[in-house]
Amino acid sequence: MVIFSGIQPTGRKHLGNYIGAILNYVKGQDKADPAIYCIVDLHGTTVQYDPEELRRRTRETAALLIAAGLEPERCILFRQGDVQEHAELCWLLSSVTSVGQLNRMHQFRDKAGAARDRVSAGLLFYPVLMAADVLAYRAHEVPVGEDQREHIELMRDVAEAFNKRFGETLVVPEGNIPTVGARVRDLKEPERKMSTTGGTPQGTVFVDEEPESIVKKFKKAVADSGSEIVVAEDKPGISNMIEILAVARGVTPADIERDFAGSGYGAFKTAVGEEVAAWLAPTRERFLEIKDDTSEIERFLELGAEKARAIAAPVVADVREAMGVGPVRTPA
Repeated sequence: MVIFSGIQPTGRKHLGNYIGAILNYVKGQDKADPAIYCIVDLHGTTVQYDPEELRRRTRETAALLIAAGLEPERCILFRQGDVQEHAELCWLLSSVTSVGQLNRMHQFRDKAGAARDRVSAGLLFYPVLMAADVLAYRAHEVPVGEDQREHIELMRDVAEAFNKRFGETLVVPEGNIPTVGARVRDLKEPERKMSTTGGTPQGTVFVDEEPESIVKKFKKAVADSGSEIVVAEDKPGISNMIEILAVARGVTPADIERDFAGSGYGAFKTAVGEEVAAWLAPTRERFLEIKDDTSEIERFLELGAEKARAIAAPVVADVREAMGVGPVRTPA
């Protein structure tokens, strides 16, 4: 089984990224052959950005993934822009992707807002490039957060449309969305997901944040009416913290409910903050050790890019052959 997933280099990585994606990346190393992870710097160019910051954030994202447990012997980690097959396959797949599909994507509508006619074409094409990222490796599984479900559905549609028109060439992938912690919520506004761009500063917990700051944020997290520590629709704040702690402990939300039955909200929030801070500490400390070792990070990424190109190039060649692009391929 081949696993593929990509992660944005923009912004510091928060608890939602860690639970929804990074933990699954680490686990995937032991069940996939191969596990392929990509830092999607090309996606980062679809909105306003600073070139030097993009490069720096890409390296920092790579450092964080390495600190979390990715190893070059167990996975393929690379920078998207280093493998040109992604961009070429994106263009080739545009022939089986309708503008109507792209216009209906929630991410495009949310980011474009009222300025839809003025945003970059890249933002509209973002889901096609995301499909190319996965389909270039004939990946079977894509570990993502709940907010990426729509993108998984589109890439499945694209693969099926291509195979129907040009013959069976691409693998139709499945999304792997965690059942617990799939949508980590903002601690101050739990009706919204945790986010570096759409969340609140005090409600967003970063993986590389000081432990004292993490505990403080949880202590000030918005609770709900009542006093029971249970997962319930009318308790988004407490439900969110129960799921976070369940992931940190490696248990079920029901275990957390049982362990804290009868506790007050204050004691519960403090306990969650302290345990989450301790849980993230090893990754944070390792990240701080390696984040400025540019040469080692670049070595890791180049090694991954070589392996990625070796897999993606034959797939793109098959797509070109099926579509009649370029000369007829001569059998080896």
